[in-house]
Amino acid sequence: MDAELDVVIVGAGLSGLVCAHRLAQAGRRVRVVEARDRVGGRTLSAPLGRGRFDFGGQWIGPGQIRAVALARELELTTFPTFEKGRKLFVTRDAVTTYRLLVPRLSLVGLAGLARAFVKIEIASRRIPLSEPSRARRAAALDAQTAEDLVRGLPDDARALFAAAVRAVFGVEPRELSLLYFLWYQRAGGGFANLVGVAGGAQERRFVLGAQSLSTSLATRVESAGGSIVLGAPVTRIAQDDRGVTVDARGVEAVRARHAVVAAPLALSARVAYEGGALDVGALRAKLAARMPMGRMIKIVVLYDAPFWRTRGFSGEVVYAEGPLSVVFDNGSHDGVQAALVGFIGGDDAASFREKDASARRASVLAALVRAFGERARAPAEYVEHDWNAEEWSGGCPVATMPSGAMAACAQELRAPTGRIHWAGTETALASPGYLEGAIEAGERAAKEIIARSV
Repeated sequence: MDAELDVVIVGAGLSGLVCAHRLAQAGRRVRVVEARDRVGGRTLSAPLGRGRFDFGGQWIGPGQIRAVALARELELTTFPTFEKGRKLFVTRDAVTTYRLLVPRLSLVGLAGLARAFVKIEIASRRIPLSEPSRARRAAALDAQTAEDLVRGLPDDARALFAAAVRAVFGVEPRELSLLYFLWYQRAGGGFANLVGVAGGAQERRFVLGAQSLSTSLATRVESAGGSIVLGAPVTRIAQDDRGVTVDARGVEAVRARHAVVAAPLALSARVAYEGGALDVGALRAKLAARMPMGRMIKIVVLYDAPFWRTRGFSGEVVYAEGPLSVVFDNGSHDGVQAALVGFIGGDDAASFREKDASARRASVLAALVRAFGERARAPAEYVEHDWNAEEWSGGCPVATMPSGAMAACAQELRAPTGRIHWAGTETALASPGYLEGAIEAGERAAKEIIARSV
């Protein structure tokens, strides 16, 4: 059967749509097939109160050059995250304020954490981005976990580190390969960049929400003659010497020269793969088994006024104990709607979802009261979004690698398998887990296909 299209892209998240957009710009005939009834993947923006808010990925930073460039290309406006004022560190016994990157800890804890951060920065620079398994002592690093970096430090230092890991990865430090953790730091521009606001990965937000990247791309793909099919989970991809056949639920099979799978890893493993020299299904199943998705619940809380700002607080909070890991000011771009956004990650997310709705809400508001006082107990709106409950995500923000996984799996994540190419933020070499990573991976997959003559 002759190919109807040049490329079928599986997944209409940011990575898949960037790939489709770049291919369409290069004159390729494309179709995007998406299981959900919307585009955007792990970005989701919606009106709430007197503003528009994100319930998935939302930030970009100055070092994320592809995201900044794409926003400019699509004529999407961003604005700075509010960060003026004192930050808060909440422990079981105290609430302390700070202004720099790290809270005031015990002298022993601060010194130990400083040594750990220096070790992270130095060691991460030695990890080859494209081939981390070739790093010096790669096997030994892969056998350790991120928790080993702070083992033996005082409770406050370990709690601070764990909160940061939960916020960035959605897992506990013990669940991350140390080699993967160090590689991720390098790919993301360093630990300070990953957790920072001004000058860091949380510096700016989109006026229309981060999902506007995907909706704008979808419009451009269709304007260029491409098509986007929603509500059609892909069930089978068969490849032969001349192309691929893609079957999706509820629609006719489509024939193309190449396929790009830009779905989350666990979902890509649910597709049946046929043909080709390699057992693609077995490879994806192995990767999915070795790379579980993070556990993340995002909380958006609206208030009638930003009372924390008037008290001199930035809205940024780090919690030594759950349910919340971190909180940021999340006010609307025009200042009309005051809001806070909180993240519940790792083990706290698993225990949080076992509670009923009223108990979950009460526990979050109690945590905000510890930080900001009684006014935090009476929000105008309270909304939770549990990404692990979404069938077509299976978790958030990123699939991670536990001890022993990176040396065995890293190269297989993004290497084309015959006529099937791979995208998605997990496959990125720049800022994996972020919007930037999704863009980099989508553009890389598009370049791979454009470089092929048939």
